[in-house]
Amino acid sequence: MKSTVSTAELEERVKALVRPERWAHIQRVAALAQEIALKNGLDGERAYLAGLLHDAARDLGEEELLRLAPPENEVERAHPLSLHGRAARVLAEAWGVKDEEVLEAVEGHVYGVDPQNGLGMALYIADISEPGRGVNGEIRELALSGRLLEAYRRAVQNKVEYLTAKGIPIHPRTLAVYRRLQDAS
Repeated sequence: MKSTVSTAELEERVKALVRPERWAHIQRVAALAQEIALKNGLDGERAYLAGLLHDAARDLGEEELLRLAPPENEVERAHPLSLHGRAARVLAEAWGVKDEEVLEAVEGHVYGVDPQNGLGMALYIADISEPGRGVNGEIRELALSGRLLEAYRRAVQNKVEYLTAKGIPIHPRTLAVYRRLQDAS
């Protein structure tokens, strides 16, 4: 379903909420998500929109994140910043975005998405591998070569391994996606 607001208007709304460095990251992620989507037979415009919206709530204060996206589990209570994907979805819906796959991608860019959500996989990969981060270039290249699911599987596996090595609790949704991807391989 189409949004009731233009991409240009959404760009202005997001830009007004984030620091300049975050805005630059958002622009790189949106462009890369679009490119990954196109290389994998997906809708580039919708992937761009998801990329544009994904970090809209990232620079909000903890109190605002908690208001927009009340914690659903102990990981979220302990790490309110992990709510920024769900909070960004709430903002996007309030701004008139109605595309459920785009909204799921925005929400899931923190935890992971169901592998049936191609836009969500493209966004997740774009977010963790955009050139400004200086990491995960091999995952980006894999996705750009048309091997989206393989790239996504590797991205989620890397996240789980990183968090485990650091002793950081893993979000239940991330673990569920990880297990689903392992079972499917």
